[in-house]
Amino acid sequence: MRAIRPFLRDLWALARPYWSSEDRWAARALLLVVVGLSLGLVYLDVLFNQWNNAFYNTLQGKDWPGFKHQLTYFCGLAVLFIVAAVYRLYFRQMLEIRWRRWLTDHFVSRWLEHRNYLRLQLTDRETDNPDQRIADDVKHFVEMTLRLTLELMSSVVTLFAFVAILWELSGPIELPLPGGGSLTVPGYMVWVAVVYAIIGTWLANVVGHPLIKVNYDQQRYEADFRFSLIRFRENAEAIALYRGEPDEQRNLAQRFANVAANWWALMKMTKRLTWYESGYSQIGIIFPFVVVSPRYFFSDKFQLGDLMQTASAFGQVRSSLSFFVTFYSSIAEWRSVVDRLIGFERAMQAAETAAREAPGVTLAEHDAPGFAARDVALRLPNGRVLADGIDLAIAPGERVLVTGPSGSGKSTLFRAFAGIWPFGAGTVFAPHGARVLFLPQRPYLPIGTLAEVLRYPDRGAGADDTVLAQALRDVGLGHLVAALGERAHWAQRLSGGEQQRIAVARALVLKPDWLFLDEATAAIDEKGEATLYTLLAERLPDATMVSIGHRHSLRRFHGRELHLDRDPASERPGQFLDRPIAVGA
Repeated sequence: MRAIRPFLRDLWALARPYWSSEDRWAARALLLVVVGLSLGLVYLDVLFNQWNNAFYNTLQGKDWPGFKHQLTYFCGLAVLFIVAAVYRLYFRQMLEIRWRRWLTDHFVSRWLEHRNYLRLQLTDRETDNPDQRIADDVKHFVEMTLRLTLELMSSVVTLFAFVAILWELSGPIELPLPGGGSLTVPGYMVWVAVVYAIIGTWLANVVGHPLIKVNYDQQRYEADFRFSLIRFRENAEAIALYRGEPDEQRNLAQRFANVAANWWALMKMTKRLTWYESGYSQIGIIFPFVVVSPRYFFSDKFQLGDLMQTASAFGQVRSSLSFFVTFYSSIAEWRSVVDRLIGFERAMQAAETAAREAPGVTLAEHDAPGFAARDVALRLPNGRVLADGIDLAIAPGERVLVTGPSGSGKSTLFRAFAGIWPFGAGTVFAPHGARVLFLPQRPYLPIGTLAEVLRYPDRGAGADDTVLAQALRDVGLGHLVAALGERAHWAQRLSGGEQQRIAVARALVLKPDWLFLDEATAAIDEKGEATLYTLLAERLPDATMVSIGHRHSLRRFHGRELHLDRDPASERPGQFLDRPIAVGA
């Protein structure tokens, strides 16, 4: 019981939001229809049980007219059963996709909100493969929650419906007592079914309980293996250049070895549970005939139809009471899915709490025209201080070059200016309503048409194809003009230098007021880099440009230098040295 309560609490925490959401009335209406059809199927099972009695009595009495009537009656029941079963499944699947769509939107929104995805990636090593949890676990959660809860409801209703029938059919039994006399037990077949199911459920839990953890691990290992394959595909060219195939093969083999080893454990436990479940169900078929046969053979009033109806009613009662035995493996998988989703939900809650309690560097708008940092401290996720006491201002129209050793914290400063770095303190002030664009060293190119890539993140930007084509020609990618309408995975199709040229073209299209370049031309030769910086200065004359770079050649495109004086191997916080760049330097 102690293990069931947390599971039910977690299940309710995941399910409740949808059933009280804006989609609740449509969901409740669909659920009522599905429940009504399920109850209708239970009622038809009762009618089939009664039909068993009448049909087998006509066989015993060789009643030809009665036999034809019972066949006709059966056909009518069968048609109703088929229609109800088909539409119960249809409406249940309709409810599944509505619930899954809402829950997927919920998890995606929570994951993206306040940039939880970034904080989780930086700090939470336990919440593995959020993509798998959103894509697969949500699907399985909705499907299994509806299927198993509806099966449980049907089992409960079936139990109450058939207990009364079995009680009446089985009659009393006289049990001799040790001291003489006897004990009359009314409806003895009901008690036999209860004892049979209780023992069976207890044994099923003993045999199958380890499946919960094994199912949980299997989902994790499968997700890890799939993620490794995706990373291999995304980095195929780099791996080929490194000749890294043997190492990648070892890595993939190890990942799959985890999948296979856990699968063997799952196979063994499933085999053991299947041995038990199969034996339990097969014994359950013959058991009622054995128990009730004395009444059939030694009582003239107990006919073949009564025997068949009693066996059928006993089977329904036993099946209802044995719900947990029948669905134990599914319940174990269901619980592992709930554990993964509730763990993801709690990880996002923890990230949101951490963001409220320690928001890091705060980004705020002000009415002044420039960017400013006030008493900013930059820290790593482990608490190590990169830089402290940063106070600086950047005026509109300036060209600022940020320099310093690799790993000293220059890119982290840009993340703070973007308002996405959650570790640190202080405030960065941005001009109210300013259009800001950050170009990282490795540009993000979404899968889509090349025109959509150039307009990203504002795919609805007003730039027409003529403007996009000119931007491509300006950055030296004129050969791609014909591919503006072509949909492709551009990050795999273009070289690193071409991708950085695409990012510069994006800046020409979006025309930001403030442009931050984090080694955004590092993959391009110095001559090409000079051409692009000259282009940006000519096409965006009013834009403020802040660059991170190591090349001395960049100095001539900037009038001011912010040098981060810090040794990456040292624990000492760095300091920014603010100095002008001499003309011609």
